[in-house]
Amino acid sequence: MIKNNKPLSMTETSAYLRKDNESETEIVGFIKKFITLKLEKAVELRKKISDLNLVKVDQKHISKIIDLMPEDKEDLGKIFVDIGLNEDETNKLLETIKKNR
Repeated sequence: MIKNNKPLSMTETSAYLRKDNESETEIVGFIKKFITLKLEKAVELRKKISDLNLVKVDQKHISKIIDLMPEDKEDLGKIFVDIGLNEDETNKLLETIKKNR
């Protein structure tokens, strides 16, 4: 049963999967190949990006930022294909990501 519809990063998703279920264990193993942050750091980064109060940045964008950890404007632009960020917004996001690597 779905209790909450909230976008999660791969790191956050792996925390919800049960490791005693064989099929979910395979999924966790697959996801771990792509995880770049520990759960605590991912949650902390989500909070810091949310605290920037950028109107154009929603929870699905934050999840993709955590998954991909973009290093420059071009990488960040690949996440925000549906909207355009101005220079100030881009710099705030990149600075926050850089501090939380």
